[in-house]
Amino acid sequence: MTDNASIDVDLTRVFNAPRELLYKAFTDADLLARWYGPVGFSVPRDSVDVLARVGGHLHLVMVSDTDPDLRSAVDLSFTEVVENELLVGTEHWEGIPGQQGTWSSHRRLEFHHQDGGTRLVLREGPHPAGMAEGGRQAWESMFTKLDTLLESLAAS
Repeated sequence: MTDNASIDVDLTRVFNAPRELLYKAFTDADLLARWYGPVGFSVPRDSVDVLARVGGHLHLVMVSDTDPDLRSAVDLSFTEVVENELLVGTEHWEGIPGQQGTWSSHRRLEFHHQDGGTRLVLREGPHPAGMAEGGRQAWESMFTKLDTLLESLAAS
């Protein structure tokens, strides 16, 4: 477990979706490919591999929509998983704009029932110096894409 001092991105967001569906959006490869990555980045479906269990993994590659040569890989190893409630792991990042080489951080996602929707608590860090705000903005951007996906799934 990572101490709270190393957590430099701490976000809470309520989604208008059942907890099971929001959890699935983080653990189903087809759904992840539809929303993951900040606005301006896409995730090719064939780059996504997820095994949501302790000792499992999440791997994907974000690709810039304007420069396909700009690619950022995310590899996460799950250390705690409680279906529909909790995803915790250590992630390794490579190719993030503004950073050289690979760096690691800790990610914790908590899924809570709230007023017919789901309250998601995201804690992540540490980020390299100067990168926490960019990480926060990237997640906010991804949450907007996730809202759109969840709305389309509810409508279908």
